Amino acid sequence: MAQTSILGRIGQLVRANVNAILDSAEDPEKMLDQLVRDFTNNMAEAEEAVAQTIGNLRLVEDDAREAREAVTEWTGKAAAASRRADELRGAGNAAEADRFDELARIALRRQISFEEQARTLETQAAQQTELANKLKDGLNKLRVRREELVQKRDELVSRAKMARAQAQVQQTMKSVSVMDPTSELSRFEENVRRQEAMVRGQEEVSASSLEEQFASLDSAEDELEVDARLAALKSGG
Repeated sequence: MAQTSILGRIGQLVRANVNAILDSAEDPEKMLDQLVRDFTNNMAEAEEAVAQTIGNLRLVEDDAREAREAVTEWTGKAAAASRRADELRGAGNAAEADRFDELARIALRRQISFEEQARTLETQAAQQTELANKLKDGLNKLRVRREELVQKRDELVSRAKMARAQAQVQQTMKSVSVMDPTSELSRFEENVRRQEAMVRGQEEVSASSLEEQFASLDSAEDELEVDARLAALKSGG
């Protein structure tokens, strides 16, 4: 029956090793979402099964009560027919007494029939009560397990987000490490040093050129002095 199958699924879900399921899952977050959906769907089925079982139980209880009332009624009718038969037999009316005794027997047969029906219905009521209690217990366990799953899913999602954020930071750090800015600075500094050295070289070249010009100027002045003194010698002065 439907209630029995839902009990089986409830038992499987409650006994399920969620950690083992997640360990074997390619995407634990999706697996948890699916498990939450399974629990939610089975909870809805369990609630419907509980309601149906309780409804059936109330019907059986009503039928059992009516059967017990019928037993009481036919017991009274049998007793009344038997008393009337005794009265008629005491009055010497044997034929009429026999008729009432037969009515008493009919009433007793009905009494027995309703007693059997009442016992059967009471047995069914007990079974329905046991089943309803099992379904209620399973439903409560499903609710607890679902709450645990939801908490575990939220925790896992939070941890996954943190892990992705950390991985992104690590990747960024790795990229920064690969593109080491200090190496760029070093190259830039080397270029600056080369430019500075070039300027110093140009300054030295310029300074050397000026010294040569002044040296040539001094040399020309010396030659003029020599020529003047030579002219003085020649003139006898």
